[in-house]
Amino acid sequence: MLKIDHFKKIDAHIHFNAGRKSLLTLAENYNFDLLTINTEVPNFPSIQKQRKLAQQSSSSREVQLHHAATFSTKNIFKNEWAEQTIQHIQQSIDEGACGIKFWKNIGMTIQRPDNSFLMPDDPELKPVFTYLENNQIPVLGHQGEPKNCWLPIEEMTVKSDQDYFGSHPKYHMYKNDEYPDYMEHVEARDNVLSRHPNLTFIGLHLASLEWSLDELSRRLDNHPNLAVDLAERIAHLYHHTAQDRNKVIDFFHTYQDRIIYGTDIIDDPAIPVSQVKKKLETRWNNHWSFFSTNQLLRSDQIEDTFKGLDLPTSILEKIYRTNALQWYAVK
Repeated sequence: MLKIDHFKKIDAHIHFNAGRKSLLTLAENYNFDLLTINTEVPNFPSIQKQRKLAQQSSSSREVQLHHAATFSTKNIFKNEWAEQTIQHIQQSIDEGACGIKFWKNIGMTIQRPDNSFLMPDDPELKPVFTYLENNQIPVLGHQGEPKNCWLPIEEMTVKSDQDYFGSHPKYHMYKNDEYPDYMEHVEARDNVLSRHPNLTFIGLHLASLEWSLDELSRRLDNHPNLAVDLAERIAHLYHHTAQDRNKVIDFFHTYQDRIIYGTDIIDDPAIPVSQVKKKLETRWNNHWSFFSTNQLLRSDQIEDTFKGLDLPTSILEKIYRTNALQWYAVK
């Protein structure tokens, strides 16, 4: 178990969809605050309900529950959509949201009448990004999927991707050429960053560049207002560490002010809370061992063993707390 006498931490990427107090109690025991990210996922509660759950459970005795808002893409091709969405965004910020989430449905599922896919750098979204940039509102961006999604199963680097795309072939882009390819998603996001250089942008899931620390470093170097979170991509860091541990350590030292910890745990009301808590505890403990010790570690996600990164406390504090506070401007 994590030592609760360590510094206060933030799991800056969860989905608090059930509103269960037991998750806040667990966070208190592990000395965590939480940041729940509202997302327009079809099987999630409505955007409005997600926001209410966050607001109604904004704090306990020892745990702060921060939240990032999102917006509806319904009617996105109508002329009034951008203006209405901007009004919704400002209301969300006024009500305490610390940023605005853009999900992968922009790029992967929303299609025009001619069947072309709406991409993040398309004209419909430009007024919204301009407003966010001008008003210094952080954007949380999840564009595309892991590159593994566009590879054959046998070439995928982590087991969770192999399992998921093996059992969900309709989401396996390697078998679906009619969808935008991997680089189209990355380039569309990069275009947004270039067009809006003062936009604060947190690339969720290692900015969908989890496969290459070199490619990720290049984006961080080119875009000083870009940070990344680790949610659901730490297994990919295990893979990199097994190959070249020093390179991973150097990456964390170089970009120590721009990396944010998160797990992407979903508190699904259809799943018993005991299962959610066990999964979250396991992640918190395994991740802490990886980042803070030099122990020889194993994971069911990769075949090789690897040593923990043994990062200094000064960097751990940034990854686990300070960076989230600064990039999301939460209090």
